[in-house]
Amino acid sequence: MPDLIELPGHMIRRLQQIAVAVFQSELGAVGSDLTPVQYAALRTINERPGLDQATLAGLIAYDRATIGGVVERLLSKGLIVRDVNAIDRRARVLTIAPKGREMLDLVEPSVQRAQTVMLGGLDESEAAQFMRLLRKTITTGNES
Repeated sequence: MPDLIELPGHMIRRLQQIAVAVFQSELGAVGSDLTPVQYAALRTINERPGLDQATLAGLIAYDRATIGGVVERLLSKGLIVRDVNAIDRRARVLTIAPKGREMLDLVEPSVQRAQTVMLGGLDESEAAQFMRLLRKTITTGNES
């Protein structure tokens, strides 16, 4: 039986824990309590105003059952707005609020620093290869 540290699943889980800790540390330094998922949702809503929750969940690879909690937290922080869809009055659409744009402006340098810290043990070539392999593994996982 291989050592736990040799199992890809264990190492990926540890890397995810480290990535979240680095992200929260960098954003906390500028006074933000956004989580990685909240940041992904906020950024996606900014880039695609007027999308619905199900589409948002798909775009950030988050399960539809719990995206509602993420949206509710962003709404309660005043970072996004949920309105009735003008075309289908039964549907709701999400747009970023001015406070949300301000938050993105505030945290973007910290998000970029976090990415650098996460790959800190790798040189430029290794980081590029690591990212290529991550994309390949994720693509394969999405197809199965």
